[in-house]
Amino acid sequence: MGVPPAVKSKAVVFPSPGQVDVIVEDVPELGPDELLVQTTCSLLSTGTETCCLQGDFDPDTVWSSWVTYPFRPGYASVGRVVGIGEKVQGFAVDERVFVGGHHRQYEVVAAGNLKKLPPEVTEEDASWSMLAMIAQTAVRRGEHGMGDTVVLIGIGPLGQLVTQYLRVIGADRILVIDTVPMRLETAVQHGATATFCGSAADAVDFITAHTDGRLGDVVYDATGHWSVFPLALRLARDHGRVVLLGDSPYPSRQHLTHDVMTRQLTVVGTQNDRLQPQYGWWTRMRQMELFYSYLQRGQMRVSDLITHRHRPDDAPSVYRQLLADRSDTLGVLFDWRSG
Repeated sequence: MGVPPAVKSKAVVFPSPGQVDVIVEDVPELGPDELLVQTTCSLLSTGTETCCLQGDFDPDTVWSSWVTYPFRPGYASVGRVVGIGEKVQGFAVDERVFVGGHHRQYEVVAAGNLKKLPPEVTEEDASWSMLAMIAQTAVRRGEHGMGDTVVLIGIGPLGQLVTQYLRVIGADRILVIDTVPMRLETAVQHGATATFCGSAADAVDFITAHTDGRLGDVVYDATGHWSVFPLALRLARDHGRVVLLGDSPYPSRQHLTHDVMTRQLTVVGTQNDRLQPQYGWWTRMRQMELFYSYLQRGQMRVSDLITHRHRPDDAPSVYRQLLADRSDTLGVLFDWRSG
């Protein structure tokens, strides 16, 4: 069925750096191979979206080529099918799907970009699908062995998901570092074995004490802050691996230390679903399916990671608060059912 021309959609837009608007716009005409989805909730990627809002990053980076204004934030929306193009098969009206779209009330989406939700997975849980896929890709890039000791710097939304994956795959010790006690407490509930509240610059003795002096087999920098990378290198064992999960807007400020050469560390970058050819089976959709399986089996849990729910109309104040202080947040959700 098509889209009535009177249908309008709210959307969150960054018209310029530091500015947030909630606009009302026409819904595009539905093509024969597309579906119309009415959004029920969309999860904010708080670190990424605040960087996009600020608009301050190195030139010639992914950030500078991706973020142009007006910019539409968001890539983690979930909704229900309300319109189906004439050539689309395999979908039904009111079917629940992960869209991965912007913070928008209605999305017109190609059928191949939608992921159906299992009956046991709630829409709020499914809003974590994209972040869960990104975290899962990072853990695969970590190339772990059973019983690894892992150090994780930055226990925001991505760090919390990495912690859970590490527990599922059998890491022996998961040592987490953050400056926010609430995030550390949550990580312990999901598998972290020891926590350090403070800067990674001061965590060497903590890691040494919990590894009998060996340091971490794999160290994750999930902060995205340029200053953390050299600190992460210090926490990896000889011949260990450092995984850069947080994508810094200022890569020109990141620098290597002597640890890379003298202790022969491996530095790995990871982003989205980009995996080595030997892991080609694990597409974006298959990684999401595995995430749903872990949720259904009780091996992962994300419902308690949502700390804030907001009306989309409140977006300007929500982003203002995130720019000022994100320390009390993990999952921040726009509930489009609230108007």
